[in-house]
Amino acid sequence: MMEIRLAEPYRLEEPNFFTSYSPSNYLAPLNEASSPFGDAPTTKSKSYISQLHPGIGPLAGAVTLTIMAVGIFGNLLTVIALLRCPRVRNVAAAFIISLCIADFIFCLTVLPPSAISFINGSWYPGETLCTIMPFVRYGNVGFSLLSIAMITINRYIMIAHHSVYASIYRPKYIVMMLVFCWLLSFGMQIPTALQKWGLYAYDEYVGTCSIMEDKDKKSSKKALFIIGFVCPCLVIVCCYARIFWVVHSSEKRMRKHATRKPPIIDHGTRIKEKREAKAKRNEWRITKMVLAIFLSFVICYLPITMVKIFISNSYPTLHLIAYILLYLSACINPIIYVIMNKQYRQAYQTVMMCRRPGFLSGIPGQGSSYGDKSRDENKTMVSHVSIAMTPIRLSDLQQQGNDYI
Repeated sequence: MMEIRLAEPYRLEEPNFFTSYSPSNYLAPLNEASSPFGDAPTTKSKSYISQLHPGIGPLAGAVTLTIMAVGIFGNLLTVIALLRCPRVRNVAAAFIISLCIADFIFCLTVLPPSAISFINGSWYPGETLCTIMPFVRYGNVGFSLLSIAMITINRYIMIAHHSVYASIYRPKYIVMMLVFCWLLSFGMQIPTALQKWGLYAYDEYVGTCSIMEDKDKKSSKKALFIIGFVCPCLVIVCCYARIFWVVHSSEKRMRKHATRKPPIIDHGTRIKEKREAKAKRNEWRITKMVLAIFLSFVICYLPITMVKIFISNSYPTLHLIAYILLYLSACINPIIYVIMNKQYRQAYQTVMMCRRPGFLSGIPGQGSSYGDKSRDENKTMVSHVSIAMTPIRLSDLQQQGNDYI
């Protein structure tokens, strides 16, 4: 006799608020749906972030979004201030604007998907964006480090070989330096983009797109980090060692000269010497400012370099900290400008308060060491291609010749 079993009644379960309305349920379609930028499947396993405490990922995402907001605002404000305020529109503006544009692009293109990756555990945007994102990320990092190296070389030439400074830093040569930095930082990645030396692909462990091994087990990641970080650092360290030696020798000679009986000099010579001493003190303050920027870059870039070269994947916390410090580099420069440079603060206030640009340059001596605006002082107080803010403009550079200190 056939046995008949009745089906169990359907049970309607009440939804769990904490699972039904979890943020991961809304971010999950980013991993499951087809990406509009590529045909590859977007379902990927969780990254190293999933190995951490559940609250670490959202916290890292919030920090990344904060860095993005500060970086976008600070770098955009710096570009506008440099373009609008005549007092800060000088040789330095070319390098600073390019550096700010690179950081601005970094904040717009790299940080948003990184924040999503931190919050959701992973995110795969599709093949096209998975190639563009790391290309832009590594290119901006390389350009930033090359720019700092160029600035330090400029400081070295200005202090140790000031007689040739005016002939080297002409407008056309400055443009060539900028083009060189952009081409080198992005050109080094062309073999990877062509899949001849590694390739751009999704790294499941990191949870984002990066440089991966190709079919021949080759990858350019370690080489790019070594060349892009170690080489600029060696150049910067050598230049600063020479700068400190020159400054120390100069101060030693000045102290030795001060012990002698001072010669009888007229009033005009004394004023000129005071101006030159004032200019040298200002240049030394500027040198220390550039050194602070370099140290901040070391703090931001050294951890990610060490992680990529030496640290294994079994330390997810170190990877997370290294990435956060790397992202911090995109917004730290405007903060240093505000803290260490009065003329930058004045330029920012001029832009934010919608003042006329002439307000900044029309107040002699207020908040700046460039109070005397005479022609002789303008020639004496030469700046450099860095954070220095001087009255010297690009059009005046060729006329100054050996008047540089």
